[in-house]
Amino acid sequence: MIPDLDDTDLPVEALSGLVGKEVGVSSWHLIDQAMIDAFADVTKDHQYIHVDPAAAARTPFGGTIAHGFLTLSLLSAMGLEAQPKIRGMAIGINYGFDRVRFLSPVKSGSRIRGRFVLKDVRAVKPGELDITWASTVEIEGESRPALSADWLNRFYLETGAD
Repeated sequence: MIPDLDDTDLPVEALSGLVGKEVGVSSWHLIDQAMIDAFADVTKDHQYIHVDPAAAARTPFGGTIAHGFLTLSLLSAMGLEAQPKIRGMAIGINYGFDRVRFLSPVKSGSRIRGRFVLKDVRAVKPGELDITWASTVEIEGESRPALSADWLNRFYLETGAD
């Protein structure tokens, strides 16, 4: 975690000193069947292991599980909670992933949270930063995480910002 960081924005120049450090942990997020069903509807992925509790109970999972992409998509919400705010940031966007691994299924009714290590900071050009987060999504009460990913963000700074 970032020592002594409150709700104020972090100066851009402070980021390089945080490379390799855990910068935040999100709150726990409930993954319930309603969320899984809604995600299935949006993505049109209605595989029974996600949406049919009776059929999924007969699988090695013992019940329905969240889509891996549902868990991955929640990095945005978890990141907003846990990653430091950068002073002068006008906008941040998802830029992609260098690596994603789905390590354990997230059973319906589980809670997950995100852990973020600042892996790399690179100035693309003045006012534009690429940041890589080593991201892990933990499942409450489980020893193995749901996923691990190197998540890329691009941040655009306001004109005249640090």
